[in-house]
Amino acid sequence: MSEWEALRFNQLEPEALIQAFMRHPPVDFTIIKEGDSDLLPKFATSFDLMTTLEPALRRRLQAWVNRWGMAGWLRPRALFIGTTVSEYALLPRNEEPENLIADLLQRYRRHYAFIIIKDVPVQSPLLEDADNTCSRQWSEQAQAAGMFALKGQALAWVDVGDADEETWLNRFSKSRRKDFRRKLRQRHELEITTLYAGDPCFQSESLLRSWYALYEAVYQQSDTHFDFLTPAFFADLLQEDSGAVIFVYHHQGVLLGYNLCFEVGDKLVDKYIGMKYPEAREHHLYFVSWFHNLAYARSRGLTRYVAGWTDPEVKRSLGAALTMTQHWVYIRNPWLRWILGRLRFLFEADARVESSS
Repeated sequence: MSEWEALRFNQLEPEALIQAFMRHPPVDFTIIKEGDSDLLPKFATSFDLMTTLEPALRRRLQAWVNRWGMAGWLRPRALFIGTTVSEYALLPRNEEPENLIADLLQRYRRHYAFIIIKDVPVQSPLLEDADNTCSRQWSEQAQAAGMFALKGQALAWVDVGDADEETWLNRFSKSRRKDFRRKLRQRHELEITTLYAGDPCFQSESLLRSWYALYEAVYQQSDTHFDFLTPAFFADLLQEDSGAVIFVYHHQGVLLGYNLCFEVGDKLVDKYIGMKYPEAREHHLYFVSWFHNLAYARSRGLTRYVAGWTDPEVKRSLGAALTMTQHWVYIRNPWLRWILGRLRFLFEADARVESSS
């Protein structure tokens, strides 16, 4: 455990990932320090209020917004407490939440239309009791300070255990097992290699460009666009000894994709994936990588596979459990606060996925 990790609650990732985010924030993000330490990371950006709407509703509203030229009204300047590279809000161990929240609101509410404490865990099975207690105290103090709770995203995770792949497959119905085995046959057509951050190959600028293009391809086809990471961020993670382990997939010498993970304690934490379309889909690369990650975790004696926020329904269909977070939101404008407080259910799409599990 690094010095930073010993001073924070809720940190599942290595500190190298957090510091890469602080040095190279996503496009149009600004890291906020103003004399503060990095113990409580903060960033500012113009926040699209439709980001977490269900995709179909967002598309309908976007057409109306574009028609009436209201896009600017729906992108207020917002301050976020947290990062977009950590699964959870990173909270200082030796600070009282009441004092910190009061200070944040007093210092920043004149400058930002929204202040959002993002990804506060709700009794997460991935954390220690002390982490969950701290998060509960932050939630209580945020509510006391007049902030309201918005249900966050569904984090997928797998209890790996020591079951082999065949035992794992037998958990599913006969039709699902047949479909899984059909897709897994694609593994025999792929060359799968493992690389580690700091490998000399990552000094190649052409390799970094080609890998970043695959990350960008995944980002562009995603339903949710929020944090667009930069080439410098990935170069930092790959060229330095960040602790990343990367599974790389080729077919007949052609790079189809990669999966960048971190092995931390007893967990394999899945962070970023890059894919070449349509070839990756033709080879069921997402599916194959899921089972490869589980096999790697078992081989290393790890107990948890943390599979990330995106596509919770797909991940649940592959055997993952879901755990939720809350965002605590302060809205400066009282009328907007009243309206959005009553329409919050529209922004909680993942909560419906969790409730149907």
